[in-house]
Amino acid sequence: MALPEIGKQAPAFSLPDQHGRIRGPQDYKGRVLVIYFYPKAMTPGCTVQACGIRDSRKRLEQLDVAVLGISTDPVARLAKFADKEKLNFTLLADEDHAVADHYGVWDLKKFMGREYMGIKRMSFIVGADGKLRHIMEKVNTKTHHQDVLAWIEANIELLK
Repeated sequence: MALPEIGKQAPAFSLPDQHGRIRGPQDYKGRVLVIYFYPKAMTPGCTVQACGIRDSRKRLEQLDVAVLGISTDPVARLAKFADKEKLNFTLLADEDHAVADHYGVWDLKKFMGREYMGIKRMSFIVGADGKLRHIMEKVNTKTHHQDVLAWIEANIELLK
């Protein structure tokens, strides 16, 4: 499936968070929202990426930015991940990858010569008006939080 179109409303969804509560973009109306897709909780790259976001909480709050991390992990694994790494943002379980499909991030991947379907690591920045404003297709797990903050700070007027 194709990526959502920049300038259009971000695709709506409802998924269980790490506590089993149903959440989606509609819960963050009026705020800038970062929706990031990651392959698997508690793996090295995903942990580095999540901890960078965790450690950026103060600046994200100053900018009134909420973060949703989405993977195909079950709720119990997300809860364990959040507890272990003391994550301070919402993780969502997309076990049937329907939301990943809708956002165009469920795709063929290759690892060590093996092909399989999985989540491509990507981030979507949604303005306070609910419109998709930016797609980060190339994500570096080590600098993701800095890259997100830099883009938001440079484009804050577009997002409010």
